[in-house]
Amino acid sequence: MLFFALVFVFSFFGEIHAQQKTGKFRIARLKYSGGGDWYNDPSAEVNMMNYLKKNTSIDVDDAKFYSVDIASDEIFDYPFIIITGHGSIEFTATEVKRLRKYLENGGFLYADDDYGMDESFRKEIKKVFPGEELKELPFNHKIYSIHYSFPNGLPKIHEHDGKPPQGFGIWNNGRLCVYYTYETNITDGWADTKEHDDPQDKRDESFRMGTNIIVYALSN
Repeated sequence: MLFFALVFVFSFFGEIHAQQKTGKFRIARLKYSGGGDWYNDPSAEVNMMNYLKKNTSIDVDDAKFYSVDIASDEIFDYPFIIITGHGSIEFTATEVKRLRKYLENGGFLYADDDYGMDESFRKEIKKVFPGEELKELPFNHKIYSIHYSFPNGLPKIHEHDGKPPQGFGIWNNGRLCVYYTYETNITDGWADTKEHDDPQDKRDESFRMGTNIIVYALSN
């Protein structure tokens, strides 16, 4: 079990924003254009933050749905942002530059394919890091054991086509700054039970894996 309280002392480009002043952790959903439903299942992050409050020593802010636009300076308030959805993603040239700046300066992007965004996400993230490839993480990577143990890698949360779940990453200067989960849909497991028909054991796995992702992102 994790033994420390995480205090956020991120200084993005010399600016101290609201989250750094409060020292409290919030998950933000990344808005995007292109037609995809970036806003789906807003209960997911709320429930994940409540889980963190109960099961870790992370100092979590009020559990509510936070969203952020790449074009806004508010993106630098959040050390951890999520992108998900079922449809197409499109980043403008300016958004590509800003997202890269965010990631190069300590930010972390967690992308969770909600069965439908894979092709467009891969295309758009390639614009952000044109010289890098999404590489699959081995099962012995620290993200699968930092708080809870997942010796076989990602759990399969939401079943669509029977393919095995995979976790991919992009590194910048040796730091994992983008983590992409495919064929599992971790965030569906965080959503209110009325939203999906996932059994409780799968929901439990989704929260535990979500904890690992967040703890890894904040401690590396």
